[in-house]
Amino acid sequence: MTVATNHPFAQRLAQVPDSRLLQAEQPSGAPLICMPEVEEQTEHYLAIEHGDSADRGMLTGALGGVGGTFWAIFAFALFLNHRPEPALNTLLLALALFAIPFIWEVLRPMPLPILLNRRTRELYFEQDGELYHTPWDGIAAAAYAYGTVGPYTAGMRHAALEALLHRYGHPEEQVLVNLGSPIGKSLEMQLGFWEYLRAYMDNGPWFDENGHHSDSPQFSQSLQEVRNSKGQSVRLYWGLIKDEYRANKGRNFLSYADFMLLFGSMLLLPVRTLQNFTYRIAKRRSRSQWPRLIRERLRADGPTSRLVDLEQGQP
Repeated sequence: MTVATNHPFAQRLAQVPDSRLLQAEQPSGAPLICMPEVEEQTEHYLAIEHGDSADRGMLTGALGGVGGTFWAIFAFALFLNHRPEPALNTLLLALALFAIPFIWEVLRPMPLPILLNRRTRELYFEQDGELYHTPWDGIAAAAYAYGTVGPYTAGMRHAALEALLHRYGHPEEQVLVNLGSPIGKSLEMQLGFWEYLRAYMDNGPWFDENGHHSDSPQFSQSLQEVRNSKGQSVRLYWGLIKDEYRANKGRNFLSYADFMLLFGSMLLLPVRTLQNFTYRIAKRRSRSQWPRLIRERLRADGPTSRLVDLEQGQP
């Protein structure tokens, strides 16, 4: 464990062997890793998915993608059988299975992401209508591993990456925020994600494998493929089959497992497509929920003053 007696987490993690105290200006030595929770990365800010927002669109995908598709096909079959009235009723049912959950999921408030602002070098977080923040320079963060044991599972190891923020206008009210889900993560992965955030804030928006500034987004985008490939399993498995075809020169290239994976991904394609579409609409609408002083700081021409400076009455 890194020894730093003046670190806010030092006493709390003193007895945790698999832990690291982290500071913005000190590298951890881990290779860069981008987590799938990074939902957006621009020249000015990086957004990290938070709370149950990852599940947004799942209900629309399940009801509209499965039930809606089934009843739409059935309606088409009725129409071909010269039964227009039941075909129309069935089509309306299919549309309702999409429209009702879609409207509900889009209009329901969506947890706002954790934001890292490169222009002001700050981190923002919203909870229960309250705004929390911290300057990136001097940020208090830590990564640590822990285990869980369930009644039906063996022991599992996880790792958390946490940062300390305080409520805007009330520095005495502090909150610990997980920068992404700790479930299934290792300490090395979380340290790698910390290095990714450091590279973005210090040398971004694009950088190379060593975290140095790059004019090309190629490396940074390659690390985000886990997120970007969500819902694109058809393309993935079709590409693997084509690779096998070339490698075997067209002979005995299609295995049963490859066929079933491709077929299954094709069946789930309407579900994933509707889920991703609903998520994008809900995310776009949720951005208006940020307070005005945050929204204007996310603009390219917005103010660069930090919230901590506003608290202290500085311009």
